[in-house]
Amino acid sequence: MTADEKYMKEALRQAKKAAAINEVPIGCVIVYEDQIIARGYNRRNVDHSTISHAEINAIRKASRKLGDWRLEGCTIYITLEPCQMCAGAIVQARITRAVIGSMNKKAGCAGSILNLLEMEQFNHQVEVTRGVLEEECSTLLSAFFRNLRESKKREAALQQ
Repeated sequence: MTADEKYMKEALRQAKKAAAINEVPIGCVIVYEDQIIARGYNRRNVDHSTISHAEINAIRKASRKLGDWRLEGCTIYITLEPCQMCAGAIVQARITRAVIGSMNKKAGCAGSILNLLEMEQFNHQVEVTRGVLEEECSTLLSAFFRNLRESKKREAALQQ
């Protein structure tokens, strides 16, 4: 198992925490000097907050841990390609590297719709690795949304 796979498995553990509280199962960890310094998972519904994405939660914790908003030398491992808000936060935090599990063709901003992480126009670019444990990451998300659709169908049938 590579280091990228090892840390992506940790991000998947975080995603499963989100699923356990009925949140979209997206997880992330931030690594500095081969140590996990922060973990995060989706908490938008629980926190009633648009910005409570896995990446934002982890970036906030990593900044506290290092005592700096600049996270240079850090690698962020994310189970799903970040949205525009999270991709922007990754660039703003000066994170050196991003490792992505599954791409997000509908809302991804690390290569699918846009690529905010590697834009030469910005003063910071992030080195990106895509597709690490892609099948595991995709399967977790697909199962969550399939279960959600089935649950909504059952609820609708009960209301008739």
